Amino acid sequence: MSHPHPELSAPPRLPKDGVRVVALGGLGEVGRNMTVIEYAGRLLIVDCGVLFPEDHPGVDLILPDFQYIRERLDDIDAIVLTHGHEDHIGAVPYLLKLKPDIPLVGSTLTLALIEAKLKEHRITPYTLGVKEGDREKLGPFDCEFIAVNHSIPDALAVFIRTPAGTLLHTGDFKMDQLPLDGRITDLRAFARLGEEGVDLFLTDSTNAEVPGFTTPERDITPAIERVFSEASRRIIVACFSSHVHRVQQVIDTAYKHKRKVALVGRSMVRNMGIAADLGYLTIPDGVLVDVKKLDDLQDNKIVLVCTGSQGEPMAALSRMANRDHRIDVGRGDTVLMASSLIPGNENAVYRVINGLMRLGANVVHKGNAMVHVSGHASAGELLYCYNIVKPRNVMPVHGEWRHLIANGDLAVKTGVPRSNVVLAEDGVVVDLVKGKASITGAVPCGYIYVDGSLVGTTDETLLKDRRILRDEGFVTVIVVRDADTGQIAAGPQIQARGFAEGEAVLDEVLPKLEAALEEARRKGVTDSYQLQQVIRRTVGSFMGGKLRRRPMIIPVVIDA
Repeated sequence: MSHPHPELSAPPRLPKDGVRVVALGGLGEVGRNMTVIEYAGRLLIVDCGVLFPEDHPGVDLILPDFQYIRERLDDIDAIVLTHGHEDHIGAVPYLLKLKPDIPLVGSTLTLALIEAKLKEHRITPYTLGVKEGDREKLGPFDCEFIAVNHSIPDALAVFIRTPAGTLLHTGDFKMDQLPLDGRITDLRAFARLGEEGVDLFLTDSTNAEVPGFTTPERDITPAIERVFSEASRRIIVACFSSHVHRVQQVIDTAYKHKRKVALVGRSMVRNMGIAADLGYLTIPDGVLVDVKKLDDLQDNKIVLVCTGSQGEPMAALSRMANRDHRIDVGRGDTVLMASSLIPGNENAVYRVINGLMRLGANVVHKGNAMVHVSGHASAGELLYCYNIVKPRNVMPVHGEWRHLIANGDLAVKTGVPRSNVVLAEDGVVVDLVKGKASITGAVPCGYIYVDGSLVGTTDETLLKDRRILRDEGFVTVIVVRDADTGQIAAGPQIQARGFAEGEAVLDEVLPKLEAALEEARRKGVTDSYQLQQVIRRTVGSFMGGKLRRRPMIIPVVIDA
């Protein structure tokens, strides 16, 4: 397997008979999926998603780094969207703000979801709707679209033909043989494309470590049925706002048990409205009610479907757990968390579960019931795909490093030469030349943070400061100095925030600080910055040695 090297240099010029692949997100992480494919000076983008922050205080979203394509926006022939999840479409508005007329290509539901999102950003996109079996020429890229099964309807894989080679990008997929909508992953098409020849197979890695086959969606219906049968009061179901299949299961079960369903949360209401209008969600007459009318219904006749299954602090379920929502969760209520844990969200999710149980709710989640199945192919399914497609080269995508490596190992087991399995990370350049894929360099590719209304202005230095303020607190030291004599006229005065010990403990540092300032005066230190450094070193040394703390220290020197 080929490993990217941290000291990779800029790639050479792409040969005329070559295809270049650069992932700007999605490799080494779960989310932020974006792949740029280049041939003959033209670019095709597959997906453009966001990553939801873990330990990034104040950050709302993390975008792919557009620096690589910023000066080449006119070279982009299209953005192909494989499906409508946020980690695949969420960054589209930020890219279209740079050039609004880049065509968006995708299935009906995918385009409807992104159009609704773009409307909020006041962008009217140019779109091209496609379905499985369609074939479109997008510049020099001849794209054929294949049906794949995922945890959202209308997902597509894309087969890209160029004179320099062919690429098959699966998007996110699994091989559910009994899907709720009857739309299976088209393995016949995969086999046909394998016969034609797949030079580079870009495959979903998220579940590559999981043995066997992903459980069919239908298998969780009994668990949902059991929750409805045993619940004595309200049922609150939390899932992704785009999980149409799961919401359909909940609506069908609610109808069977003569319960009314209310959708809670702006994204949930919007997405399910779109799905219903397009025929992807079937709602029996009289089942859906406005959340404002719940007071008119008995508790045992109510089902709420909301967001917040990943512990997002501003989502409906988290706010219910914190008693910061109009829905007051209490004893006897049943909360069904119908989703699996995205890596990194474990603490946030368990915090919500504990909060809900503290309020007296019965919480049913994947840890204690079969209430969710993954939307990604497990190892057994990936092996099937490799054996059917018989790719010449493999590039695992969409996953953390452990997922990418596991996926690459599966490819090797099916006969793909280890030298033809390319393990790359974000920004690493992979060139397909004369049937062989290899790493040829790297381009700048960092995290771009959305911080409130600001995009790209927040950096790691600022985030480090925020983490210190959050974890260690801060100390302010104010000193007033006589500008003529250099003598300390007032202070030092110390104020601290975020200390369990209280400010009294800082009295011990005052003599040390006064001595350090006097010594600095004797040595002729007159520069305010140098004096601030004396204060910072003295207080920092005390805090580290005495309290084992490393707070942010803010010295203020005022000349009077």
